[in-house]
Amino acid sequence: MSENNNNYDASQIQVLAGLEAVRKRPGMYIGSTGQRGLHHLVYEVVDNSIDEALAGFCTSINVVIHNDERITVTDDGRGIPVDEHSKFKISAAEVVMTKLHAGGKFDKNTYKVSGGLHGVGVSVVNALSKELELIINRDGKTYKQKYSRGKPLTKLEVVGESKTAGTKISFLADDSIFDVKEHNFDILATRLRELAFLNKGLEITIIDERNNKTKAFKYDGGIVSFVEHIDKNKNPLHKIIYVNKEKEKIDLEIAMQYNEGFAENVFAFVNNINTIDGGTHLMGFKAALTKSINNYGTKNNLLKDIKLSSDDVREGLTAVLSIKIPEPQFEGQTKAKLGNSEVKGLVESIFGDALREFLEENPSDARKIIEKSVSAAKARDAARKARDLARRKNALDGGGLPGKLADCSSREPSKSELYLVEGDSAGGSAKQGRNREFQAILPLRGKIINVEKARLHKILSNNEIITMITAIGAGIGEEFNIDKTRYHKIVIMTDADVDGAHIRTLLLTFFYRYMPQILEAGYLYIAQPPLYKVKKGKLEHYTYTERQKDELIEKLGGDQGINIQRYKGLGEMNPSQLWDTTMDPATRTLQQVTVQDAIEADSLFTILMGDEVAPRREFIEQNAKLAKNIDV
Repeated sequence: MSENNNNYDASQIQVLAGLEAVRKRPGMYIGSTGQRGLHHLVYEVVDNSIDEALAGFCTSINVVIHNDERITVTDDGRGIPVDEHSKFKISAAEVVMTKLHAGGKFDKNTYKVSGGLHGVGVSVVNALSKELELIINRDGKTYKQKYSRGKPLTKLEVVGESKTAGTKISFLADDSIFDVKEHNFDILATRLRELAFLNKGLEITIIDERNNKTKAFKYDGGIVSFVEHIDKNKNPLHKIIYVNKEKEKIDLEIAMQYNEGFAENVFAFVNNINTIDGGTHLMGFKAALTKSINNYGTKNNLLKDIKLSSDDVREGLTAVLSIKIPEPQFEGQTKAKLGNSEVKGLVESIFGDALREFLEENPSDARKIIEKSVSAAKARDAARKARDLARRKNALDGGGLPGKLADCSSREPSKSELYLVEGDSAGGSAKQGRNREFQAILPLRGKIINVEKARLHKILSNNEIITMITAIGAGIGEEFNIDKTRYHKIVIMTDADVDGAHIRTLLLTFFYRYMPQILEAGYLYIAQPPLYKVKKGKLEHYTYTERQKDELIEKLGGDQGINIQRYKGLGEMNPSQLWDTTMDPATRTLQQVTVQDAIEADSLFTILMGDEVAPRREFIEQNAKLAKNIDV
């Protein structure tokens, strides 16, 4: 050890008092200092208002994004208590705003259940805000206090009278902490809509002053409305099954419905928190679902020696599972997975009894569900055989790469890129123009199968899809393993015409339905080839939008001696042009494909790629005016 390291003693141990720890290690409390963490601040403040709604005291919540990215959250709850705290000798409101693990959520008499049980919520927001203003309406008075970076600038003062009750918090995130400062309206609106679904009758409004955008959410049907919203264009097989029962301090709510599609949409929540990694509540739900349907099918001679798996009974299922419990045990700070062991048995028992009752009382619906599950089981068996056949051809186990793939020399996925290119002509140009060290090219011939309308065994008979699966190397569907992905940039590169747009949509549908982890990891991109080449004399310029082209023409002096070429196909560019405009990391533009709103994405794919024509026509009519550069 060096001489410097020998001085490691008590003087080097830092004790971070109060909110100092939050500012020192913000990621520990809000996940990141990027976009995710910035939005997490809003959720923490809103969660306080939601807890008031859960306790029965709040009917409306209003969120405003101001022009300067300041956020204001207002509710009509009881208002944070303002009397002096016996231990700290300051107002209870100041304790809540400045002390970690302080608040009413630890007192079972104040909040029976709560989403923010770690108790760090609003104090963390205060610590990470450059400015925060707290206004409380309570007991006929209006109270006000200002803070900066977690420290009070003023005392809690009475500033007027009030006939209403509630809390209003305005805060500006600290730009010395956060890497981004712009809030995304759609990300916030998605979470607020989710909260409105989960809290029957609660009205939540979001207003964006930057562009005068407003959305209001209120669902008197609660999670039944949630399922209706998800299944609105999916041809449901039966009426929604709804269960709501309280047992041993656990309040369970389930709404579920099967549709004619093949995708599974199951959302599980604990105290309004979306447990995206599942947990014991979801395990109980799945166990009861599989057992009840198998038992009913066997008892009524509907299965004929078929034993349905958990996957079989979830094909085409839309379900929302929401439980409220006094002391949830989450695995990890992100609260993504529930760990309470007693919950599995309780959910399995309550839901199992309710589902058995529904099946017995609705034999026609029960038969449709059984037939759907049996059909899924047969298709799954066919898919297994198709996989085995494909493996024998070295297609799925990485034993051999497809002949048409021009691979890169790099074997480091983090540095490697795979271009999925429309057509052999463009594929040829891309192969010649690429950087062979880190760019692989896979030409795709024609249009791949529409996976929205086909089961997996049919999909696996499509040569272009098999070729893609093989090149990516991570498998497909339930066997997919993100760690085996051979490229961390998968770039869809299609022509700038109607056919190109269609192929791009087919590919996006495939990735969304069968390799969603690729999108979640941020590995999927769309190339942006130029729309125009503008030439005047010996000067050549490429433009990527109509507006860029018009601005360039104006700059070059009008139409005098200007030649404009509209690119419709990638094959119209020679290898060096394709590299310069679309593939060179120094000059190209790539659009990263992300899923900010899984429910809306699912709905959009169903509309655009599903069997129903009417919703697609309506979508086209509503959005036709937004389309640009249409090749007709």
